[in-house]
Amino acid sequence: MSEPDRTTEFLTLLTQHDRALGGYVGALVHASADADDILQQTKLVMWREFGNFETGTNFLAWARKIAFHQILTYRRTKKKEHLPLDEDVLEALHHEVSRLSDTHDDRREALQACLHKLPTEHRQLVLLRYYEDLDIDQVAERIRSTAGAVYRALSRVRYTLMDCVEKELAKGGAA
Repeated sequence: MSEPDRTTEFLTLLTQHDRALGGYVGALVHASADADDILQQTKLVMWREFGNFETGTNFLAWARKIAFHQILTYRRTKKKEHLPLDEDVLEALHHEVSRLSDTHDDRREALQACLHKLPTEHRQLVLLRYYEDLDIDQVAERIRSTAGAVYRALSRVRYTLMDCVEKELAKGGAA
C-alpha cells in the first residue's frame, strides 16, 4: 500500500476509534490532564508503529495495547508520587475496560444494522433527534408534524430498535 493510502487508513481508523480510545485512557488514568498527555503520546506511538499494524485486524485492541503501555510508562515516571492503583489492579482494570468496550462495540454495530432496517421516515426521525440533536419541537417543525406525533413515533422507533438490537446481539452470540 502506498504511503498516502496508509496515512489515510491510519487517520480513518483513528477517527473511527478516537472516542473509545479516549474513554479507555480516561477510565484508567485519574487526572484528566495526565490522561490527555498519555492519549497524545499514544497517538504518536501508534503513528510511528502503524507500519506494524496488520490491516483487517482489530485496530482498537491494538490501540488499547499501546495506550496501556503508555500508561505503564507514565506510572513509572510518576513512581515518586502517590498513585492510587498498583500495576496488578491496573492490569485487571485494563482487561475489564477492554471487555466492556468490546461489548459496547458489538451493541453499536447491532444498532447500525438495525438503523438500516428502519423505514426511511423512521430513520429520519432518529437522525434528526439524536444525530442532529434537535429537540422534539424542532423535529416536528422540520417534518411538518405535531410534537405529540413525533414523541409517539420516536417511542415506537426506540422500542423497535431496542428489540432489534437484542435480537442482533443474540444472533451474533449464537454464531
